[in-house]
Amino acid sequence: MSPLRVLLNLLWLVTGGLWMAAGWLIAGILLALTIVGLPWTRAAFNIASYAFLPFGYRAVPRSQFTGREDIGTGPFGTLGNIIWLVLAGWWLALLHLVHAIVLAVTIIGLPFAWAHLKLAGLALWPIGKMIVPVEA
Repeated sequence: MSPLRVLLNLLWLVTGGLWMAAGWLIAGILLALTIVGLPWTRAAFNIASYAFLPFGYRAVPRSQFTGREDIGTGPFGTLGNIIWLVLAGWWLALLHLVHAIVLAVTIIGLPFAWAHLKLAGLALWPIGKMIVPVEA
């Protein structure tokens, strides 16, 4: 990882990244406690690691990255995303949006606000996505 990405990730932790990663972990734990939420637990934990250190990684559609469809990228993935949106997605997206608005007030906070906006979009529709290094 380049020194710039390391610096951005360290600043990210101070500007709300640590709290939002904790929010994703809490969502994953709460979903794991309910039997109904188990299918979404792994996605929440994967995105928690992305929310912890987002610079140097990106979220891409799994079908685009692997070149093939699977159960999470088809109609079952859409249904899963709708259920996710109701259970946890809307409040995680709202928290990312609030962080983005606060950070966008300053010029220095703009890259972090943009990262929060990308995570807010991912919070709304995470099933069928995967986190990959930017170079991939």
